[in-house]
Amino acid sequence: MSPASDKPSPYESGTTHFGFRDVPAGDKQKLVGQVFTSVAGKYDLMNDLMSLGIHRAWKRYFVATCQVKPGDRVLDLAGGTGDIAALLKPRVGSEGSIVLGDINAGMLSVGRDRMTDRGLVAGLDYVQCNAEKLPFPDASFDLVTMAFGLRNVTDKDAALREIARVLRVGGQARVLEFSEVKAEWFKPIYDFHSFKVLPKLGSLFAGDPGSYQYLAESIRKHPPQEQLKAMMEEAGLSRCGYVNMSGGIVAVHTGYRV
Repeated sequence: MSPASDKPSPYESGTTHFGFRDVPAGDKQKLVGQVFTSVAGKYDLMNDLMSLGIHRAWKRYFVATCQVKPGDRVLDLAGGTGDIAALLKPRVGSEGSIVLGDINAGMLSVGRDRMTDRGLVAGLDYVQCNAEKLPFPDASFDLVTMAFGLRNVTDKDAALREIARVLRVGGQARVLEFSEVKAEWFKPIYDFHSFKVLPKLGSLFAGDPGSYQYLAESIRKHPPQEQLKAMMEEAGLSRCGYVNMSGGIVAVHTGYRV
């Protein structure tokens, strides 16, 4: 039986959060799209400013610990500029394939150009898609990854159900996302960087303080580690767990289709 649910989404009406603002649920996708269209050309800079460059190590760990082998078919959601796909490509080999999925056409275009510039063409497909309604048949992929994208999805429960639906039996779901800092002494420092320093850096280097302010706020509104683990289980994934990195600044969540 497919783990996807036919129950109506609570986001079909009412409000949801966009950063710290409450907005009509139907508007969030458009507002998030405007943010990522704005930052698409400077996405790597954005991540460097947000994480002080550590995001590169987080992504390497995320991919290095994925359950993937030569010949596997992988879906990388919120594929952005192709960082995760580029790291996964040697692991799936010439017989494997990777689909980069992103709801934002600007991000997907940047990703395609960068992968082509790296000489990575074969075995790669690009699909503009909404994680809440994936255009793939049941049991299509051995691995589904999503790095720094889930917090921007309006209906996260729907996206997790869709991830579970498109996984083959035995397949793995992996989510890398900013999470809840655990060390109390570090929280004021992290908040100062997020809300005082980051928007100013966004203004200085990208001319766009508003988008960077939203990204900092979106992290605080994202479900913390235990809540996201429970959401993954509710979506139909099994053996769910997570690993905190950098004191909980980010967490790597894992679940399986059984």
